[in-house]
Amino acid sequence: MNEQIIARHWLAIIAPKAAPALATSTVLILARIWNANGAEHSVGNAVLMTALSLAAAAAGACASVGRAGDSVIAGTAFAASGGLALAGVAGYADGLSLPLLLCVLATAIAYGLAARYWRTDRRERVAYERHVSDRREERAHVERVETIRGTTQVEVARSGAAYAEQLAAALVTRAALPGFDPAALERAGLPELPAHHRDT
Repeated sequence: MNEQIIARHWLAIIAPKAAPALATSTVLILARIWNANGAEHSVGNAVLMTALSLAAAAAGACASVGRAGDSVIAGTAFAASGGLALAGVAGYADGLSLPLLLCVLATAIAYGLAARYWRTDRRERVAYERHVSDRREERAHVERVETIRGTTQVEVARSGAAYAEQLAAALVTRAALPGFDPAALERAGLPELPAHHRDT
């Protein structure tokens, strides 16, 4: 069974692995731009970012302990909470050392959490590929067995037709021989010949 081979572009392979670092770096860059535009030591901005971060964390907690227990919504809400906290600190702080430290820490945490999902995804993908491979092998085996069975039936039918033709030719040839007596064959216990052979 031939399969189309699809080669993924190297960017498509690297993009999911680079996403956590890109996300935290983007938050840090935007927060420092915000800092340069007047967020530094702004109490109102700090209160706003703290309130947004706490609201996102509360939403994540509600999503994780609710009746549905949706892990995707909870993870998104907690990630938003962490991103807002990082943006708040990076926008409010004087220097760059604390925002960089928090960015590295957030990136490490993001990769730690993502690694678990990547492992799960890899396990599911490997299990699916094994399942597909087993199904493919099973179907290929069934096809081979059916091909052998069909070929055998054709060969049996062909050999049966050839035998019937040879038998008919032998009966015709024997009936044409001089001194052929069908009654002697019947007395010997051989099967009775058809009526049209007897008449010849």
